Amino acid sequence: MDLDIATAAPPERVAALFDRTVPVGIQFGVVAVVFDGHPYQVATFRREGPYLDGRRPSYVEHGSALDDVRRRDFTVNALLYDPSSGEIIDHVGGRTDLANRCIRTVGPPSERFAEDRLRLLRAVRLAAELEFTVEPGTRAALADLASTITGVSAERIRDELVRLLVVPGGAGGIRMMSATGLLGTVLPEVAALSSQPSPHADGPAADALDHACRVMESLGPPGLGPPGPELAFAALLCRLPYATASEVCRRLRFSTAERRKVVVLVREFQHLSGDACPSAADARRLRRQGVAADMLELLRADLEAAGRDPSACLRAIGLLAADARGVPEPDRLINGGDLIAMGYVPGPAFAVMLRAIEEAWARGEVTTAESARTWIRDRFPAGATGRPVEPASANG
Repeated sequence: MDLDIATAAPPERVAALFDRTVPVGIQFGVVAVVFDGHPYQVATFRREGPYLDGRRPSYVEHGSALDDVRRRDFTVNALLYDPSSGEIIDHVGGRTDLANRCIRTVGPPSERFAEDRLRLLRAVRLAAELEFTVEPGTRAALADLASTITGVSAERIRDELVRLLVVPGGAGGIRMMSATGLLGTVLPEVAALSSQPSPHADGPAADALDHACRVMESLGPPGLGPPGPELAFAALLCRLPYATASEVCRRLRFSTAERRKVVVLVREFQHLSGDACPSAADARRLRRQGVAADMLELLRADLEAAGRDPSACLRAIGLLAADARGVPEPDRLINGGDLIAMGYVPGPAFAVMLRAIEEAWARGEVTTAESARTWIRDRFPAGATGRPVEPASANG
């Protein structure tokens, strides 16, 4: 449960009542009270001036409890609880909307969304997370104002999307974003999947976007908990070229490590998905990249979303992954510095050569640094452009 602590007492009075406080946002009437080693933010009831930048009010001043409630985003977030009396105070119909499982803005939706455009995404996320509907007027405003969310920072959009995608109803949220135009504004590459055929022609999905949503719905089977953010994003992006997936993550300001994992999952998924069963070499490569468990789950979810039984195809790789659970993989046998020491000139071919030796290791063809160097010399003559050649035979 998410609770805000609010009071009629001004910040200086709050500070006088407790031994240790921190003025974290005096201009907004917020003081952090440190109690038993934990900080609790206490906000004075306030009213706000017009929002001129789509995020912050032009001024803040002390107000009443009713003033404070009226500036909130959605009615279900605007209930007051008085701990001294145990009373729940509802000025805006939040209890009715809770009973009806409905997301509705406090006051006119156009005003609430204009104050903070991220609320457009937050409405979708709350509806998905709580499995609520969105009140018709509020939903109509989502469609009318979808294009205005471009004024919100990429980091805030990313954080809201992450919270959406990891909840069980995340796929429903993506469908609502698509229907209201939010998806086309925030993730146009994903929205375009709705015009592409489903990757499994004989499956139940209507199009590629519907299939991606079904994959998301299949993630995290009972007992395993919700998917991590990278896996959830990879499920949404898995039908995009991995270079496009990388650009989406870059645009949303994912960290380098997060972006790399999403891209590896998308790339490997496209390499492994289909009718062919992943091999033991595939399993070793995935473990080495640190994505084996997530990749298995993504492949399983994709097959399940297509109406296929994933057990037979994944049995071999699943057993191999289970056998190796907890066993660390060796460091990379050779790196770019080793290639330079062997006489190769740095360039694009290095990436090809390093990936080739990693795949050779996964197949069990090389096991030591020395055997890796020999393998490279046999297949990549010094000065080559990155295209391997067949090694000379023993009799050649």
